[in-house]
Amino acid sequence: MNLVELGQRIKGLREKLGLKQRDIAGALQISAQAVSKWERGENAPDIAVLLDLSKLLGVSCDALLGRREQMDDTFEATVFCTDIHGFAKRSASMPPRDVALWANGIFHLVTEAVVRHDGVPIKYVGDGFLGFFSGPNHAKRALRAAREARTLIGGQDLFVGLNSGDIYLGSIGHTEYARPDIIGDTVNTAFLVMDWTAGHLQGGIGLTSTVVQRLGGEFKLTPPQTASIKLLNKRVRVYGVI
Repeated sequence: MNLVELGQRIKGLREKLGLKQRDIAGALQISAQAVSKWERGENAPDIAVLLDLSKLLGVSCDALLGRREQMDDTFEATVFCTDIHGFAKRSASMPPRDVALWANGIFHLVTEAVVRHDGVPIKYVGDGFLGFFSGPNHAKRALRAAREARTLIGGQDLFVGLNSGDIYLGSIGHTEYARPDIIGDTVNTAFLVMDWTAGHLQGGIGLTSTVVQRLGGEFKLTPPQTASIKLLNKRVRVYGVI
C-alpha cells in the first residue's frame, strides 16, 4: 500500500467535505496528530478505525484504499442541534449588528462545548447550531456537551435536541458554493424534538429514546414524555435531564 497516495486520498476527501483534521480526530476519538501523519503519508489508519474513517469520509474501505469506488453513505451518530430563546424578539428590537454579536457569543460557547467533547460542528443557520458526535460513546459525549453548553450560557437562552441514528454527511449545494451538511431522518427528528423541548421541558435538553439506549444509566433523566411530531407523522419518547 502506498502511504503517500492513501494520505492524499484522506486529505482530499476530508477537504471536499469541508472538515478539519480536528473534526476527523474528534469523530474517531483519536489524536489530531494521528490524522496529520496519515495525510503526510507517515502512517496508515489502524484497522480498528478504518471502517469508521471510510464511513465518515463517505466512501467504502476499498475506495479509501484505492481499490474501487463505492459509496458508503451513512454512519451512526448523535445529532446535536440548538435553538436560542428570544432570538426573534431581539431581532425585532435590536440593530442587526447587535443581534449578530449576541448570537455569535452564544454560538462561540456552544461550539467550544461541542469541540471539547470531540463533536463536529457543521453549520449555523439563523439562531440554530447543528453538529454531530460519532465514534465511541457518542451519545454520552453529546449529552455532556449539551449540559456544558447550557451551563456556560446560563441555561435560559439555549434549548438542545439530541437524537441518535444513521446520518449522511456530504457536501450539499451548488458545486461552487456547497458546504458540508448532515441529512436524514435522524437529523429531522433531532430538530423537531428540540422545538418540542422548548415548549415542554424546563431543563432545556431533550433526548430521544435512541440516545437513552446508549447512555448506560450514567445520567439522571426525567420520566419520558410522548411528543407527537405531526410533521413526521410519528410519536417520539423524549427525556429531560435532571
